[in-house]
Amino acid sequence: MIKLSVYIEIEGKQRLVGYITGDSYIDSCFQYKESYLDSEYSMPISISLPLKKDAFSADVTRIFFEGLLPEGFSRKAVANWIKTDENDYITILSVLGRECIGAIKVVSDENSTEYDTYEKLDMDQVKALAKEGATKSTQILMETHLSLTGASGKVGLYYDAKNKDWYLPKGDAPSTHIIKQSHIRLNDIVINDKNLSLDVPKSFIINTGSDTDELLYATERYDRTFIQNKKANNLKVPNRLHQEDFAQAMAIPSKDKYEKSDEGYLKRIFNLIRNNCSDPITDQNKLWQMICFNYLIGNTDCHIKNLSLLYDDKLRKIKLAPAYDIVSTRVYGLTKDMSFFIGGEVDIDKINRENFIIAAKDIGFTKKNAMNIFDNLADLFENAINNAANELIDSGFKSAGKLKEKILLTGGYANI
Repeated sequence: MIKLSVYIEIEGKQRLVGYITGDSYIDSCFQYKESYLDSEYSMPISISLPLKKDAFSADVTRIFFEGLLPEGFSRKAVANWIKTDENDYITILSVLGRECIGAIKVVSDENSTEYDTYEKLDMDQVKALAKEGATKSTQILMETHLSLTGASGKVGLYYDAKNKDWYLPKGDAPSTHIIKQSHIRLNDIVINDKNLSLDVPKSFIINTGSDTDELLYATERYDRTFIQNKKANNLKVPNRLHQEDFAQAMAIPSKDKYEKSDEGYLKRIFNLIRNNCSDPITDQNKLWQMICFNYLIGNTDCHIKNLSLLYDDKLRKIKLAPAYDIVSTRVYGLTKDMSFFIGGEVDIDKINRENFIIAAKDIGFTKKNAMNIFDNLADLFENAINNAANELIDSGFKSAGKLKEKILLTGGYANI
């Protein structure tokens, strides 16, 4: 019999939310604990999991909780190491669920609490992350019980900015940064992940050597905040902020994160913001800007798991999370299909300004507002990307110039 305890951090304190129970991963169901439902801090842990006494179906349970897990190679590697089927999301979650994206914690023992501690890493250890790519990052996922979504090799580490030291979180200790390798999927992906004029997390490049495969890309976690004076190893411990991606919020399985036929994903995600965010007008404008930018830069991997909602520390207010995982996938010759339909079209080479006018009408935007955002981005795009490339070239990343030219030729910017 399976029984996993589900916690969420609210105002810096772990609260037992409920349990996932069943005979196997196929029939396991989540149910809120009655004492949580009756508590003063009771709030849903997902838009797709509203407060109720009855258990949720196995399908709805799987969609949300499987959405906390890594995908691709990392998931396969973890499944192999713990000798389970990679489809067995429950067993994998029981191993990795102690430190998830957001504020959720999933453990097999209700009384299982590990001491917060951080293990200092020397530069050789940090360099090993860059050299060994996804294999090394998966090893750290296992060591730290850390679950990070996505298919790229990445790990969560703690950064002491004052002393420029890196630490490996242990026990229940939260990480502060997500570290991505430069070469695990595509050459120069780190250089390419330079964001322009959007609401994005603070990021920087860690150069551990002279070669491209010795680069790491560090992104500050926007779902972590320092609002208490809790310490471990004389380091200030951050609080966790809850987040969920749009696939989880809309109860869409990870396997369907790309819109394969025109099912109205764009309209649905805007309705999600309109109906749930505390400042829906601001967040709708920000989301539209993200979508326009992904088109211009040629990012066809802007699926609904790369868009998220961020909660405050009381779970009372929701806003659109900063943009992340912005990569110009077209420069690598990857699919021409965008992750969801825009104005009835999915092929980036066939999408133009007119498709955005159609899409704006479909989601309830005024043409003037929508196209002002689109046109302003398009007008600034070439100059902004030139400036970004020059900054990188000046820092020693010579290949940024070639990438810039490819982006301008293969992204949506070439169609307008």
